[in-house]
Amino acid sequence: MPTAVLIDGGYFVKRFRAIEPHNAYNAERAADCIFRWAVAHLSNRPAAKVVGHANHRRELYRVFFYDCPPLQKKMHNPISKRAVDFSKSPEALFRQELHARLLTKRKLALRLGQLSTDAPWTIKPAKVTELLAGKCEFASLMPDDVMPAIRQKGVDMRIGVDVASLAFKKQVDQIVLFAGDADFVPAAKLARREGIDFILDPMWRSISPGLMEHIDGLRSTCPKPTPRTLKEVAPC
Repeated sequence: MPTAVLIDGGYFVKRFRAIEPHNAYNAERAADCIFRWAVAHLSNRPAAKVVGHANHRRELYRVFFYDCPPLQKKMHNPISKRAVDFSKSPEALFRQELHARLLTKRKLALRLGQLSTDAPWTIKPAKVTELLAGKCEFASLMPDDVMPAIRQKGVDMRIGVDVASLAFKKQVDQIVLFAGDADFVPAAKLARREGIDFILDPMWRSISPGLMEHIDGLRSTCPKPTPRTLKEVAPC
């Protein structure tokens, strides 16, 4: 039976930018890496931490990529008091092109959730740390120190529903999940109870013991980020 590869898009993009910071907004490169690193799981290398599988090429059922459309509205920056059109931001243009390119990939399904309509402005985490440490004052905040608090809706739910559907319908015997969040433990437990070989690809990020307990294997197919590349990644 084939393998299904499920990718948490928000998580993937963050790790992709840690691995290739010079390609942070290169949608063509990101789309190619999404497909290449996904299908790399079809070949079980001897070094992979997967028990009970011979070294052969598996069949691909489908790659599922879960994300949300980018923020499209105009908002007034509370520091500069100027309107910001987020539909023209580098992030919005990147996501739009990424989604368009993924739609052209063979055996890849794009699953889009929604953004919360409520997106209040918030101070960026790095600047909050400085404020709490007394390294700066609130009055010294600049327009770039704040951002909309965007929340995704429906992405985790879609991943969970697809895991359940694949498992109950016996459409695959292996699921690979690109993620690192313990919120997916219930989905992993359900799949394993149905006899699915559940592999987690955290893209070289460490995971919690609670998540490790409920998977059948751990394998990252992307290049391992170096300390230097991690330092080059701009703070979120």
